[in-house]
Amino acid sequence: MQENIVLDPAAAQFGDAQTVNDLGTVHFIGIGGAGMSVLAEMLHEQGVDVNGSDREASAKTKRLEALGIPVQIGQQASNVDGADVVVYSSAIKPNNPEIVAAVRNGAQLVHRSDILALLMNGRRAVTVAGAHGKTTTSSLLAHILLHAGEDALADPSYAIGGSIQGPDGTSLDGGHAGAGDVLVAEADESDGSFAKYHPDIEIITNAEADHLDHYGNAENYHAAFVNHASHAKRAVIICVDDDGALAVVRALDPQTAQKTIAYSTRSREEVGDLNGATFVHIASEHESANSGTEDFVIDIPAAIAGEDLALPVELKIPGLHNARNATAAILAAILLGMNPQRAAQAAGTFLGANRRFQIRGTVGNVTVVDDYAHHPTEIAALLTAARRRYPQSKLHVLFQPHLFSRTQFFAQQFADALMLADDVIVTGIFPAREKQADFPQVNPHTIVDLAHADGDKQIQAVEDMNTAAQMLAMRAQSGDVIFTVGAGDITKMGPVIVHVLTAHYAGDDQQQ
Repeated sequence: MQENIVLDPAAAQFGDAQTVNDLGTVHFIGIGGAGMSVLAEMLHEQGVDVNGSDREASAKTKRLEALGIPVQIGQQASNVDGADVVVYSSAIKPNNPEIVAAVRNGAQLVHRSDILALLMNGRRAVTVAGAHGKTTTSSLLAHILLHAGEDALADPSYAIGGSIQGPDGTSLDGGHAGAGDVLVAEADESDGSFAKYHPDIEIITNAEADHLDHYGNAENYHAAFVNHASHAKRAVIICVDDDGALAVVRALDPQTAQKTIAYSTRSREEVGDLNGATFVHIASEHESANSGTEDFVIDIPAAIAGEDLALPVELKIPGLHNARNATAAILAAILLGMNPQRAAQAAGTFLGANRRFQIRGTVGNVTVVDDYAHHPTEIAALLTAARRRYPQSKLHVLFQPHLFSRTQFFAQQFADALMLADDVIVTGIFPAREKQADFPQVNPHTIVDLAHADGDKQIQAVEDMNTAAQMLAMRAQSGDVIFTVGAGDITKMGPVIVHVLTAHYAGDDQQQ
């Protein structure tokens, strides 16, 4: 009988002296994933014998095969025969047949973060960690570097947890194995695996407590970020607008604090003690209603830019939270050697990561927007940006909570954030790695029953998201905006809403 297999993403599997040349034959389970495919390609480029499997063929698996990487469609035990190292992601379960076979064969099981840590060796690596904003910030930095026009930064590699919105509705891959020496990667704190990384530059977008199912409490969560920051070889760039991140800065050892850059929308006096960190101020932030731009100035001291600099930035992506994200990306680009003005100009052409304020369609003058926000702070930031972008519009939100534990921990905060909209439906919870049986009392009403819908505002619970999507679509009027919000499969409801609106406004010339 097969023993229970425990997968621990936080446990490092390689020693400090090991390199990719020590790996032997490497097999990736789920090689077509956005994060996995780029790691496989980067190993292949360095001469490692790589193969993999996935549940179904995709553009990424076909690209890998075209590069000479064998890919098996369907996951079965025989796929790992001959593998010295088997790579899994957090989406892979211990009972996966390839995991079971790898253990039986004596192959080394490693999390994708172990491979990423190895690939950082010999590169100028920049990691992006934080409860919110990782994908947008890392996408922004990759976008800025891709538009650097400078040989020293040309063709960076990047491994990002989502795709990037391109012009005319196209989508750019969230992973790229470049020829340059810069690597940009998200550093996932959810499972503790970011403790393995030792990059040149670390960006920490915030440290607001999350993933308490793993960490247990906020103190442990913050301690993990303090430890993570201590691994940066050159610099830590951290936003101190939230109390958690400020607490992290104040807990840093003197050596780490000395190489830390703390940025904030608050004044230096308002921020208070920074433990010796360099301060950068985000000033003059504003957005003109319906203008589609977010304008602000970054006050950068000479210690970073060579001279005191007031750097104007004009973003196409809305919200104060994105001003923060862009500031971090621009600062990292400057530290890597990019001209500050060029970095700011490149940031201004960024259209956003997929599922971040992504417009899915406009029918009958009703706009449908999709967003990945799944934490109360993210939802509040999204709806605050929406109020400024659409000041005269009624805002409808279709929200799918992600994880029973997160819903339970933050029920009141979710209720308060959602009430920034006018009309809200909370759907059934997306379980991800959790089971409903472990949280029998947690459901959409857990949030709805705590909400205070003043005036004409309304909030209700509807378990089935298809039904909820149709209800919101039929309630919307010309000029309204409908948001599909959450980290699960709620994104599928954008096309459903557009379809219902199209049927309702059949023949309307305003469909786009």
